[in-house]
Amino acid sequence: MTGREEAQTVRKRPVRPASAGLVRVLQAIGTAAYVVDEEGCIIAVNGHAEALLGFSADHLVGHDAHDLLHRGPHGRPLPRTQCSMRQAFHAGRTAQAEEDYFAHADGSLLRLSWLITPYAGGDDDSCTLVVLHPAGPAPERSPVEEPVAASLTELERLALLAETTTQLTSTLDVDEALRRLVGLVVPRLADWAIVDLITDRDEVWRAVVVHVEGETLVHREDLQGPMPPVPQQSQMPLSRALRGVASTLAGPQTYDRTPDSGIAVEQRHLFDATGMHSVAIAPIRSTREVLGALTAGRSETPVPFAPADLPLIEDIARRAGLALDNARLYQRQRKVAETMQNHLLPQMPGVPNLQLTARYLPAPHASQVGGDWYDAFPLPDGSTALAIGDVVGHDLEAAAGMAQVRNMLRAYAWSQDEVPSRIVERLDGAIQHITDVSMATMIFARIEAAGDGTWHLSWTNAGHPPPLLISQEGMAHYLTTGHGLLLGTGAGRERPDATASLPPGSTLVLYTDGLIEDPGHTLDVGLDRLRRHAAALVHRPLAAFTDQLLRRVRPERNDDDVALLALRVPVGGT
Repeated sequence: MTGREEAQTVRKRPVRPASAGLVRVLQAIGTAAYVVDEEGCIIAVNGHAEALLGFSADHLVGHDAHDLLHRGPHGRPLPRTQCSMRQAFHAGRTAQAEEDYFAHADGSLLRLSWLITPYAGGDDDSCTLVVLHPAGPAPERSPVEEPVAASLTELERLALLAETTTQLTSTLDVDEALRRLVGLVVPRLADWAIVDLITDRDEVWRAVVVHVEGETLVHREDLQGPMPPVPQQSQMPLSRALRGVASTLAGPQTYDRTPDSGIAVEQRHLFDATGMHSVAIAPIRSTREVLGALTAGRSETPVPFAPADLPLIEDIARRAGLALDNARLYQRQRKVAETMQNHLLPQMPGVPNLQLTARYLPAPHASQVGGDWYDAFPLPDGSTALAIGDVVGHDLEAAAGMAQVRNMLRAYAWSQDEVPSRIVERLDGAIQHITDVSMATMIFARIEAAGDGTWHLSWTNAGHPPPLLISQEGMAHYLTTGHGLLLGTGAGRERPDATASLPPGSTLVLYTDGLIEDPGHTLDVGLDRLRRHAAALVHRPLAAFTDQLLRRVRPERNDDDVALLALRVPVGGT
């Protein structure tokens, strides 16, 4: 049976599509590579692999990689128990082989070296990257050729660059990106990793100094901190890198001369404190500016860096620059958004004999703002207004719409002495004509003391998840009456009102759907989860109750923002 005939007998199955980020990573690898899912089926492949194996990507994707490709020395299918690649795959560890056999689409047998490593990043969890390279005799090294990256093979270099891309592009946190960067450099390339960053104020900050001791990365915080400014005329290696001029090799002797700047003094101190005998320094650049410099240093490793090592260090620094730039832009946007959200969402008013607390959690992948909101404010007749709502979306546009709805509700509630349903009817009519909000849900309520230790609650519900009332004894039930259509439908129907009595020690919870919706589960599952945890936590102080409720109930796969408003009637009404 030919290799092509064998390939046709291997069963193909549907697989989840690879993410766009994974596809980009594979295309950037300069040799054949593919990625398999947790079952060993190919989910993505690059053009180099298509050319090497002779199969199209459409044919490869969905096939079990071992069954389709891996062969014994005589071309026969290789038993899985004898496959070292399969064993490494199941163990979730990195492994490589200098020579193995793979099937080509034309029936011939390929002799390839391979490297397999777990892939971590973004939406492609539990995947494994396989890098292939034609096997052959090791090239003879010229007597004057210098060692490259502590004897890294070409396959290992490609795999390192691929891992660098996947690791650094899958986070938008600067500190996490730096942690991953030094973990890629140390100990594979160096004994030390140093990152100097240029801040928004054009100051230099030595952000990371890390040394490997055994298998542990040790941060030398005593060597981190502020640095002197970048000298514009200095020709010393770090100064040139921080100006984005060039990558350079250096050693202690480089800084033996009279220092020409404060940075040169700090570098002399760095060499003395670390014992490094050889370093490679490369600029960390984004597409817009120089962000800093990466220094890889060797102290215990006897082989010094050579000029042939610089391209690899530069490639790593270049990928780090793109990742850090994206993370910085995201954090700036996040700071602006957080400030905006803090101004949009109100502080809880002080209501005698009533406890109030609120929380807002943004969508995990959004801009820290969204359409979920809460509000509580006093009314002219001495009662207190409560509101919780959700404007469609979780971005700046949704947040702007949320602010419009909240402010209009406040104006109507303050100026019109009417039941909650009538206030929301007025709001619904206005939303359709003077805002950009298309759809929204909300609960609007009034609460006031009844004089006997209880509190009287009246409300109307416009398409929102129902309030949850928990007694002091842990009896929890949803207030399902007073339910009407969501805002923005244009139906013009009359809205219902509902009332309830809140006994002493009881707790009322208003929340948005991000707290209970979980992909793959019905809404009833989320409602039941909230009810059970709220009943179990009701004995805790209100702030702790609210925090623990969010932590326990919010689904891990939640991709929506969450607002929560909780109030508690003290025991005895005082």
